[in-house]
Amino acid sequence: MYMSHFRRIDIHSHLNFAAFDADRDAVAKRAIEGGTAFITVGTQLDTSRAAVALAERYPEGAYAIVGLHPIHTSASFHDEKESGGGDLPGRDGHVKEFASRGETFDLDAYRELLKHPKVVGIGECGLDYYRLSEDSRARQKEAFLGQIALAEEFKKPLMLHVREAYGDALDIIKDHPTVKGNAHFFAGTLAEAQRFLDLGFTLSFTGVITFAKQYEELVRFTPLDMIQAETDCPFVAPVPHRGKRNEPAYVSEVVAAIARIKGLKLEEAEEALLANVRRLFGILI
Repeated sequence: MYMSHFRRIDIHSHLNFAAFDADRDAVAKRAIEGGTAFITVGTQLDTSRAAVALAERYPEGAYAIVGLHPIHTSASFHDEKESGGGDLPGRDGHVKEFASRGETFDLDAYRELLKHPKVVGIGECGLDYYRLSEDSRARQKEAFLGQIALAEEFKKPLMLHVREAYGDALDIIKDHPTVKGNAHFFAGTLAEAQRFLDLGFTLSFTGVITFAKQYEELVRFTPLDMIQAETDCPFVAPVPHRGKRNEPAYVSEVVAAIARIKGLKLEEAEEALLANVRRLFGILI
């Protein structure tokens, strides 16, 4: 039987972002040495390549997901929600603005990245209708369908980003029944949650569940074998780290919150969540 010292995994982190430029390796080592593995998620081609490079630096505990975020299919303005509500400090102590130059989905470039053995999924991809134009919506759908095609080709799961677009995203996914994945930072209704679950998609939750009571019904509703834990770092740090830069090690607080909300022992929740990761991403951990 495979034995591992890892007790948990952060399935959605952004150690490839500039917020970690000063101490990226220290943050990664802090997680790994503390028993937390992590998946670094790409948002466009350069951050996807950086995610792969980071996964290569560590023999165990570090993995990558590559893809094009829907907001990066168009040039965009500063989005306070995307920067974590204004609580993300940069290296100089000030909040970094978040903007996109716009990227056309390059299927061949992402196909090459998906050949890497430590790449375990595609994303974050999906639809984001928060303050967008009609032409942006069309570009998002085109990029989403391209990434679904890669998921079918490589038989790898999707890491979904969906905001104010759950209905359209679900309608697209249901036409591709062989594709599975995870709905990252899920914030939809119980009915939308059930539709994802019916399609075989897991739902992941962030540190928000440590301080926002409105998520507790969703956590209780999601079956234990269909739930995942993530940080979405450097954003939305959990209690007791609110207001600070988030990091993969803090996923322990998310796992503890899931255990508390579901009335489980911590060890029971940890074991179930690791089993979910193994099943969806094929990670031997």
